Amino acid sequence: MTSRRDFVRTMGASLAAASTAATACAAATSDGQPHGSETLLVDNPLHPTPAPVGVDRLPLAWYQAQSRRLREQARERGVDAILLQSDTNLVYFTGCFRGSGERTTWALMPTNESDTVYWFSPAIDRDLITSWWSTENDYYFCYPHAAGGFPNRGELARGNRVDLWEWALGKLAARGLGEQTIGLDRELTPSAMRTFSRVLPKAKVADISDLCLTMQIIKTPEEIALTQRAYRYFDTVHAFARDYILEHGTDTTDYQIGQALSSFGINLMMRDVKRDGKPHSAVGMEVTGNYVRTGVATAYPHPNQFFHAPVQRGQPLYVNCDILLGGYGGEGYRNYILLPSTPQHDKMWQVVADTVQIIVEETKPGAICSEIAYKVHDYQVKQGMQDFIYHRPGHGQGQNFVGHQPPFLALGDDSVVEEGMTFSVEPGLYDEKGGIGINPSDRLVVLKDRAVLMSRIPFSKEWSYLKV
Repeated sequence: MTSRRDFVRTMGASLAAASTAATACAAATSDGQPHGSETLLVDNPLHPTPAPVGVDRLPLAWYQAQSRRLREQARERGVDAILLQSDTNLVYFTGCFRGSGERTTWALMPTNESDTVYWFSPAIDRDLITSWWSTENDYYFCYPHAAGGFPNRGELARGNRVDLWEWALGKLAARGLGEQTIGLDRELTPSAMRTFSRVLPKAKVADISDLCLTMQIIKTPEEIALTQRAYRYFDTVHAFARDYILEHGTDTTDYQIGQALSSFGINLMMRDVKRDGKPHSAVGMEVTGNYVRTGVATAYPHPNQFFHAPVQRGQPLYVNCDILLGGYGGEGYRNYILLPSTPQHDKMWQVVADTVQIIVEETKPGAICSEIAYKVHDYQVKQGMQDFIYHRPGHGQGQNFVGHQPPFLALGDDSVVEEGMTFSVEPGLYDEKGGIGINPSDRLVVLKDRAVLMSRIPFSKEWSYLKV
């Protein structure tokens, strides 16, 4: 019987064969027994219970419940109808995964109705929307839209470009909302406000963007469970990447490592995901390794170059991976030192490992974000690392392709930590002259009295120092 190690070796034979090998390797991982680097993963009894296999996204009922919560809170502010425009909010409050681009989409939710949503959308998304949760969908053809131009209905017209914001507001007027208070998830520009006042002269505007954001910052148990499931895939993917590095050593590149872990991770996750090829299943999915890099490229926190460098002994290696399942997951990064190491490697690695622990210990309900950041930076400075500090030690983690979200573990953020918040943990250090950067990342979930990292990947030299 072919072993998992044989599959890891096959993954490096050629990128052309990677998909077949990744599928087989993912299947070989499903026997329930730890293999290779998986034996070093550390179970944590504090971890939330992961969503079971078969729960690949949040159900429609969850999104409808969130929309009802939003309507109730908006109604308390005197809002009669909510008009959502942000893609982030459209996904979070309706569950219809889609992106607008220049083709703006709106969803109308009257606050005196509990389970309705009226869409104003481009024709390109009409099937996505009407096959999900849609009471009604009025659509324009495309952007820019010409009045009367609907070739999909055999109606041709050109010119006479439609102002889509004016068009959407006209739909509100037609629904009898011309003298009501409209809750918007954005602050209107002066020109947009002038259009609003012209089309709905007796209506009022209320900014409810803070309500939308606050609900997304505090994760529900269902969101946390799905996120924890995603981090179980992180564990296996990073174990695979570590085995891949050990197997291929200096015969591979950072690019190949990233491609291999992405292919393996997608096949691993899709093995469990129910799908029929139609919309609304297998949504919000992602496994990427685009920022895997080695050598001096690790010394830049926001590099702008393409990564395609050979793995070499005595060099750092940064394995970046992002995973989303049904829109939930986040960041999972780990750094490796390919022996032999230097005193600078050792010192920087240890300071980063220490500050990860500081964040875990200090983050709990009632703590102040800026105070956590202060303690991290204070330790870094006292260890002589001040020249290598480029950024805050963490940020709030979003959902549905939103990576960064308030609050921030930053000196300028005095937000109070609450149960249900999640943060990245990345107290990175970067030495451009020395050609080394170390910036691991994990997701920290805040429980009732503490916080816990959601992966099982250890911050240990046994895991991070590799002989290739």
